Amino acid sequence: MSDARIQSKICGLSTPDGVRAALDGGAAYIGLNFFPASPRYVTVDAAVRLAAPVRGRARIVAVLVDPSDALLDEVARDLKPDFIQLHGPETPSRALEAGRRTGAGVIKAMPISDSADVARAQTYEDAVDHLMFDTKPPKDAVLPGGTGARFDWTLLAGRRFARPWFLAGGLDPWNVGEAISASGAPIVDVSSGVERGPGLKDPALIMAFLDAVRRA
Repeated sequence: MSDARIQSKICGLSTPDGVRAALDGGAAYIGLNFFPASPRYVTVDAAVRLAAPVRGRARIVAVLVDPSDALLDEVARDLKPDFIQLHGPETPSRALEAGRRTGAGVIKAMPISDSADVARAQTYEDAVDHLMFDTKPPKDAVLPGGTGARFDWTLLAGRRFARPWFLAGGLDPWNVGEAISASGAPIVDVSSGVERGPGLKDPALIMAFLDAVRRA
């Protein structure tokens, strides 16, 4: 049975075609990645252009990894995102400071491999607007997310958090229904699962993912 409360975020968009597919498919959030090591990296100027048709139709999310104050200021001034997504080792106090500095809502990504990681996320609830549960990367990984790996979604089943939360990590059009059922996620996030190659979003896969969420 469809649940209209389940929302989707398409993350790591870097082309107008990808943005258009996300909007046409009804994504609630659009993610733009400012981490230079990522194949989904965009400059602030490029992000401003990509975000132009998004404003007023979906929430704009700036994805940042342990950002400097200078980068926070630049993104806030030029992009004016609805949310910043912190995907690095930021502490609760740094997350709170980043939100105050930018005036944007804060999504804090939490790397998950076991129930202790899920419990640790609760220390951030007073500092952020949303939590995001993503797969914990290997210790030698270059990227903190967007790897296509999944964790045990049932770790989140029946959990209650003070903030609405995102499920990320290894989602795609074929498994997102199962992921929603197993975890109870109110919001789902996809990046590599709708790509035909690293950083290359496929509009057809984006539409298929969003359709699968509607049918979940």
